[in-house]
Amino acid sequence: MDILFAQIQADLRSNDALRQSGALLQALQQSAAGRDISVIAKSACEEIVASPASAVCKKLAFDLIRSTRLTADLWETVCTGIRTDLDFPDPDVTAAAVSILAAIPSYRLGKLIADCNKEISRCFDSTSDNLRFSITETLGCILARDDLVILCENNVNLLDRVSNWWRRMGQNMLDRSDAVSKVAFESVGRLFQEFDSKRMSRLAGDKLVDSENSLAIRSNWVSSMIDFVWRKRNALMARSLILPIESFRATVFPVVYAVKAVASGAVEVFQKLSKSSGNAGSNENMLDSGNAEKVVGVSDVVSHLVPFLVSLDPALIFEVGINMLYLADVPGGKPEWASASITAILTLWDSQEFSSARESIVRAVVTNLHLLDLHMQVSLFKRLLLMVRNLRAESDRMHALACICRTALCVDLFAKESVRRGQKPLAGTDIASLFEDVRIKEDLNSARSKSLFREELVASLVESCFQLSLPLPEQKNSGTESRVIGALAYGTGYGALNWTEPALEVVEVCRPCVKWDCEGRTYAIDCYLKLLVRLCHIYDTRGGVKRVKDGASQDQILNETRLQNLQRELVKDLREVNTPRICARLIWAVAEHIDVEGLDPLLADDPEDPLNIIISNIRKLLFNLDSSATTSNRLQDVQAVLLCAQRLGSRHPRAGQLLTKELEDFRNNGLADSVNKHQCRLILQRIKYVTSHSESRWAGVSESRGDYPFSHHKFTVQFYEASAAQDRKLEGLVHKAIQELWRPDPSELTLLLTKGNDSTFLKVPPSAFTLTGSSDPCYVEAYHLTDSSDGRITLHLKVLNLTELELNRVDIRVGLSGALYYMDGSPQAVRQLRNLVSQDPVLCSVTVGVSHFERCALWVQVLYYPFYGSGAAGEYGEGDYTEDDPQVMRQKRSLRPELGEPVILRCQPYKIPLTELLLPHKISPVEYFRLWPSLPAILEYSGAYTYEGSGFKATAAQQYGASPFLSGLKSLSSKPFHRVCSHILRTVAGFQICFAAKTWYGGFVGMMIFGASEVSRNVDLGDETTTMMCKFVIRASDASITKEIGSDLQGWLDDLTDGGVEYMPEDEVKVAAVERLRISMEQIALLKAAQPPPQPPKHDEEEVEEEDDEEEDEEKNTKKKENGEEDGKPKGPSTLSNLTAEEAEHRALQAAVLQEWHMLCKERVTKVN
Repeated sequence: MDILFAQIQADLRSNDALRQSGALLQALQQSAAGRDISVIAKSACEEIVASPASAVCKKLAFDLIRSTRLTADLWETVCTGIRTDLDFPDPDVTAAAVSILAAIPSYRLGKLIADCNKEISRCFDSTSDNLRFSITETLGCILARDDLVILCENNVNLLDRVSNWWRRMGQNMLDRSDAVSKVAFESVGRLFQEFDSKRMSRLAGDKLVDSENSLAIRSNWVSSMIDFVWRKRNALMARSLILPIESFRATVFPVVYAVKAVASGAVEVFQKLSKSSGNAGSNENMLDSGNAEKVVGVSDVVSHLVPFLVSLDPALIFEVGINMLYLADVPGGKPEWASASITAILTLWDSQEFSSARESIVRAVVTNLHLLDLHMQVSLFKRLLLMVRNLRAESDRMHALACICRTALCVDLFAKESVRRGQKPLAGTDIASLFEDVRIKEDLNSARSKSLFREELVASLVESCFQLSLPLPEQKNSGTESRVIGALAYGTGYGALNWTEPALEVVEVCRPCVKWDCEGRTYAIDCYLKLLVRLCHIYDTRGGVKRVKDGASQDQILNETRLQNLQRELVKDLREVNTPRICARLIWAVAEHIDVEGLDPLLADDPEDPLNIIISNIRKLLFNLDSSATTSNRLQDVQAVLLCAQRLGSRHPRAGQLLTKELEDFRNNGLADSVNKHQCRLILQRIKYVTSHSESRWAGVSESRGDYPFSHHKFTVQFYEASAAQDRKLEGLVHKAIQELWRPDPSELTLLLTKGNDSTFLKVPPSAFTLTGSSDPCYVEAYHLTDSSDGRITLHLKVLNLTELELNRVDIRVGLSGALYYMDGSPQAVRQLRNLVSQDPVLCSVTVGVSHFERCALWVQVLYYPFYGSGAAGEYGEGDYTEDDPQVMRQKRSLRPELGEPVILRCQPYKIPLTELLLPHKISPVEYFRLWPSLPAILEYSGAYTYEGSGFKATAAQQYGASPFLSGLKSLSSKPFHRVCSHILRTVAGFQICFAAKTWYGGFVGMMIFGASEVSRNVDLGDETTTMMCKFVIRASDASITKEIGSDLQGWLDDLTDGGVEYMPEDEVKVAAVERLRISMEQIALLKAAQPPPQPPKHDEEEVEEEDDEEEDEEKNTKKKENGEEDGKPKGPSTLSNLTAEEAEHRALQAAVLQEWHMLCKERVTKVN
């Protein structure tokens, strides 16, 4: 291999273009085979890029550079070579040099573009098609990127040049050369795409904080290009028609995007954002074009595209179809446009062409389904359902399912409302017939099918019903979503309970799911039962079917009858339920809401009577000896059944009678443990009491609440059980898909369009940390930005030369520790900075990936060369005797004389806070407390902080706003934790707060903080400093998370509270508690011995006098507090002498609550006055 490399290097050094190109091709082959060719890349840079060579060799050398890693020195060589090549007379060589611009690292790109701007501008006027193609392609890649926008923001001259280059690229869309025209269309399309998605900037690894100016710059470019395309749309469409058919695809998106932006009014917002007055004339032209012209413009583009829907190229059909769907929802758009393109896209599916884009085809169709008319939606529905079922990727399948379920509800509601308004009914629009496909029915009805799709379908349908029950989101801007919201609003008539009609059909369609055997998974069935319970509660099925004379409408009577029938069917299904856990939950759901009073008393002995079936199943569950039940579920099942027996038995005498017998049997059986026996005794007493006092029974005692108190979260022991993990995964996928569809987080652009520059998207740049000492010759400060979606962190460094010298060269080396890695696999990054003038700040950045949740740090070294270029290395400090040593002579010759000896400055490490690797996880308190006990990894520790309290004010009187006793935890609000709930005891300055977060890698972290305040003894002028003792309990889904947090608890607390809380080791906490107890016991003993005369009445009078006094003088306030302290001490123990400890505590709490109440009343009076 070494011989081959030596041969290649020798060929590169020769001046023969043929040998050079052959050597480069061999090197590329070696690179493709995965060998390290950095040696050859060095030769290529020096011999070919930096020296005159043929265009082919240059191009191959640049390909070689792209396929390997270069040091910063070699990039300098490459940049020098590019600069000379841009002036080269042969346009092909210049084209090759231009093409490598896109690969130059962003820290070096700005300077290069600034230096070569004249040469770059000249390329646009070149007569060579190849050079014009190259410059249009390369600039199209670079100019849309974030890093360049930021460079423009800081350099006005560069901004003018880049804006001018965009204009030239727009004109190149009409260029005489087909290749140039195609690539110009692509470049403009890239600019539009980048404005929406920032995909390319993310790929380039840029993590930059968008400021108002950078946004204005980009929207200025976009609005000027939209203006150009709108004015020249006919010429552009004509130009695209004479392109070769394979190039036509590139022309579709830019034209469609620009025309839609004008027609939907988005371009006006872009212009507001760009704050530019430069192209005011063209803006007016665009805005003046009336509504009619906009509609005509759109329909021109549609009629230009329609013929290509029957093309032979699948990729072209897809591109045209997608873009026509994009146009179909502009004001004045027609359903025919959507139906034509959806039909064409589905034809691709049928012909099995374009199979790599199956997911994209389904996504495109289901997201735009609502643009079709009702007939078409219904006719496509079943076919789409099967297409979704066959999708492989989970996230795509979930998104498509969520769309389909929403469409089903939409169609059902819309059709029903149309019938109410007197239109002719359309067949097949109800949910039952939409889902009546044979294969789907088979899936739903077979008990032991292995298909996961049916669980996903039921869960998505039910969750969609719950979304429909919430208020619909408001729609401000027009777009695809507004049509769906419109249809749903029309269907529900914004009526509070109209959503229950389709939900009732969903419950009927999904009924067979209770019989499924899902290998321990229960999420989908839990969802179903939750919806069933909610509907039974809303329709009050306990009270039987209401009558017309009670004021019930026909619809209501019909719905209630259907629900009653469904309940009876479910009771019959109880015998066929395959999972004991589901059986217990189904019994609860039915028994809680069944109309026991309405059962026929003559059928009391009939085994088919619903009540008899329920009670026989309760017995079956109580005495269940099945091995699977005993290992996992029995505990929860018995609890659920006992709860159910208590509520059912106290509702109805016959049920009470039957249940008494079963519970007696169970209590005397060996299967019941002591807890169960006590529970049974309590339940039997309740039932007995209710039956003996039947006339005075209070109706509200066992009222149904519409809550479903079970969850698929299992106990800690079963957290790692396969079925529990699958349930959690399915829940995550369904929730994410439903949330994204029904209540999407608006994109950055939408936020800016609706809120303008007030939106929180324009972030404040983070604060920087200094990494060097005060006397160091270089000052280095750094801040970091994180991107959780890509799992990346970018460190931005600012380097300032504090010496008097001009440093010609400074190297910044960044090493890594912890879970960090560089994208290219190198162990460290080097940034070379040139010509650092004294006191002139220079910026540079590095981007790293994070592989897992672990503490990590970046270690920065600054190497600067004070003797760079002077050749002074080793001139002093060496005696004559070294001259004779041949080894030293060789070393001196090999030293590059221009570098000199570096001075190395090691900076302190830049630590990435652990909290940065977390994301807030929105979760309801109910779900949080269900999930909490099942998290297997636990960590507990204590912390303390002091807060400035002014006696009573710190606790009780703070009725509104944050209490000062939470001051140490203030910074938690800015950390990536979702605050689930908090419970604050103001009387004793105590609290409990719950937080939830997820790591970037999906692990769940729950944190509870319990706080209790201690007043310090030394009260100085009434201002008492108070210590808050906090107990932190962290539970996580994985032990590695708690291990990482526990490895440095003070560091974790600093990350969490910005240094507000100090870690207290457990032994210190215990010692302090013992000491406090000893002091208080001593005081009590002293006071008991002294036995002071009790003076509570006098003290009360004093307090009353003080409260009546209206003067708000501060001295009096402090005096009152001191009195309170001093009088309070004897008062406590004097009561202890004749009360038990519990009574004393009870009275003290009552007194504190009353005192708080008095203070609040007093405050309210003063505020009102």
